[in-house]
Amino acid sequence: MNSWLLRGLGLAVVHVVVRVLLGAALIQWPLQGSLLRWAGLVVVILAAVAWAGLDGIRDRRAHPDPDDGDDLTMRWLAAGAVTGLAGGFVTWLVDTITAIPVGVKSLFFELTSGAAFTVLLVFLPAMVAVGVGRYLVRHDKPADDDWSEHSNRPEREHAMAAQGASTADSTRDTAATEAWRNEEAPTEVFPAVDPGRNRDS
Repeated sequence: MNSWLLRGLGLAVVHVVVRVLLGAALIQWPLQGSLLRWAGLVVVILAAVAWAGLDGIRDRRAHPDPDDGDDLTMRWLAAGAVTGLAGGFVTWLVDTITAIPVGVKSLFFELTSGAAFTVLLVFLPAMVAVGVGRYLVRHDKPADDDWSEHSNRPEREHAMAAQGASTADSTRDTAATEAWRNEEAPTEVFPAVDPGRNRDS
């Protein structure tokens, strides 16, 4: 099963269960409708956040380079669409064939406006959770395990070695030049040549 389909169907089950329980709770506590509705929204959002956060953590651990990561944006957009459509249809079906007053208006509404609201309810928190999950993995790694440092370490070592060698050569050349220019530098004294000695021999 595709990863986006699995997430969409899983969140659709959460969505349907929350709406059914909300409908049943409103019968018992009709004066607490606003609080119960907000609680249902929080449950759906937390389910998306938890699953998407795990996706972000796993993706960053599997792909330390951000350019090589999976496309979690399209995965969660498709998952949100499945959640909205499947959840809306099943909720309408439950309201139609059971005595539980789920509170749906019509099948058309559930598959259009209701589904669009559910997509946003899943997709936006999921994207925030993915970013947070990747950020946490990135900043939990020790400095020595940073992928950006390992990728160019051999080149940097060669460059530093070459730079050190050139610096040493430059230092020796400078010292030699200064020694030649120094008037107090020791000089070798050659013996004097006697012109008459060569004539006698």
